Amino acid sequence: MQPLQGKRFLIFVGDAYEDLELWYPKLRLLEAGARVAVAGPETQTKYTGKHGYPCVSDASIDQMAITDFNGLIIPGGWMPDKLRRDPHVLELTRQFAKAGKLVAAICHGGWIPVSAGVYKGVKATSSPGIKDDLINAGAAWSDAPVVVDRHFVSSRKPDDLPDFCKGIFEVMGVGSWVSK
Repeated sequence: MQPLQGKRFLIFVGDAYEDLELWYPKLRLLEAGARVAVAGPETQTKYTGKHGYPCVSDASIDQMAITDFNGLIIPGGWMPDKLRRDPHVLELTRQFAKAGKLVAAICHGGWIPVSAGVYKGVKATSSPGIKDDLINAGAAWSDAPVVVDRHFVSSRKPDDLPDFCKGIFEVMGVGSWVSK
């Protein structure tokens, strides 16, 4: 059984992404039958994670359209601090949020929804290091492994990845799916 068969997800990538926060959700989504596109500032470019693991982008962010996807995954690391300066990243994030599609951010990934202006009135969590940023953006911050608020999913750190993915599956209507 592949409960996400036919669903498509976009994951942002850039240098100094948090390795596990990109790869763990990507592999879980693929395992559930979803298709995943990883987009960075440039197409077919190798980006290096904080811990040295490489990821080659499938496409460039400016080529992406929300009509092609059911959800957006935003890994942490130092990457979000750079990507949130890209107007395409912010506009895509706004479009996902406005359309009621999944917006899932973990750790420092919350910087992108903050800069996109979509966290006002949203219950969320993040790395404690950006807690004040979320609160100042109007989010109701909570220190929890995962927070699900409508179509928004957020987590604090790599140790929370199992709960983060359960939150993603919950928003996609498949509960906490586990492969058999």
